Amino acid sequence: MEQQPTPAPAGGVDTAVETIFRIESPRIIAGVARIVRDVGIAEELAQDALVAALEQWPRDGVPDNPGAWLMATAKHRAIDLVRRRERYARKLEEVGRDLSLSAPHHLDEPADPDDIDDDLLRLVFTACHPVLSAEARIALTLRLLGGLTTPEIARAFLVPEATVAQRIVRAKRTLATKGVAFEVPYGPEREARLGSVLEVIYLVFNEGYAATAGDDLLRPALCEDALRLARVLAELMPKEPEVYALAALLELQESRAAARTGPDGEPVLLKDQNRRRWNRMLIRRGFTALGRSSAVATGSPGPYALQAAIAACHAQAYTYEDTDWRQIATLYGLLAARAPSPVVELNRAVAVSMADGPGPALEIVDALAGEPALRDYHLLPSVRGDLLTRLGRTAEARAEFERAASLARNERERALLTARARECG
Repeated sequence: MEQQPTPAPAGGVDTAVETIFRIESPRIIAGVARIVRDVGIAEELAQDALVAALEQWPRDGVPDNPGAWLMATAKHRAIDLVRRRERYARKLEEVGRDLSLSAPHHLDEPADPDDIDDDLLRLVFTACHPVLSAEARIALTLRLLGGLTTPEIARAFLVPEATVAQRIVRAKRTLATKGVAFEVPYGPEREARLGSVLEVIYLVFNEGYAATAGDDLLRPALCEDALRLARVLAELMPKEPEVYALAALLELQESRAAARTGPDGEPVLLKDQNRRRWNRMLIRRGFTALGRSSAVATGSPGPYALQAAIAACHAQAYTYEDTDWRQIATLYGLLAARAPSPVVELNRAVAVSMADGPGPALEIVDALAGEPALRDYHLLPSVRGDLLTRLGRTAEARAEFERAASLARNERERALLTARARECG
């Protein structure tokens, strides 16, 4: 006799549902979008599946494969919607076998050898369509692919939440009214959208690597999705150096993940990390991808190649003291010239502090004090506090760490910064 799921207390199940949905929602939205051809409707149907789970799982128990349950529920509602609306009749015929609930994971074979049979990638390229502004493309894809909330996206962009909310609503409306196809484009159109796709993958990984909010420093599922997409793109576009460079960067960054938190999930600073816990397989993959990027590059290195080179400097240092900080500072200088931003300049200041001392670095940081984009950025006072500590100006450093803690929205980071403030006496 088949064993039935055991009902659980509603409160615990509700938390489980929300956690599972946050992990699975990008795949659900992507799978449903292939049926309804509208990312806005797909997101609504995914939310309907969430509501159904919140109603049924406390009563019937959490299914053995909750992700598949949510996907099947959302697809069933999508199929019902398509069947109810005559204007979707042609689309219903086109998706054919994909509509069968008896084989929910079966996909049509790609008609072109250059096609990508991956709904998540279709979702990324659709959300990065040129009819949208660059800001809207990134915000929408972070919402749909990364499952990020509007406040989290606003934090990543360093812009007001209302601005991000408007971008997302307008983006979904534009895609619907323009009839943008749910597909990975071919040829020149694919090349035109590549920059936005790379930036989206990069930002999704960053949110997983250092969560802007919440109780955990890391969100591994986001890192995994971003890394997988970067690897697939690298296979798809073997002549694009920046695609390989992004893959290299993410491999090298992910290699440190296990050492970045302690037993209780607390952050571990780079200088205190146990480098024996760094994943050497990922480091090798990163160096291989970086070598391929260099092999196909025809001009000066792009932003992802420069960042990957910086990550490589860290990866090849067996101890913190062995790090070639002068080379890292030089690379950050090149990156600041190639893709200038206040955050890059702040990172350059950290490298300069290690290469030339805290004094010159503090001058760089102080020059950033008036940058509007960094007004509420907790790492600015955090870096300044560290530099002041090294200069022996502990009272000033304490104030900077306290300000950084007040700005941090991630609980783990806030605790670390509060502890650093206390250490200043």
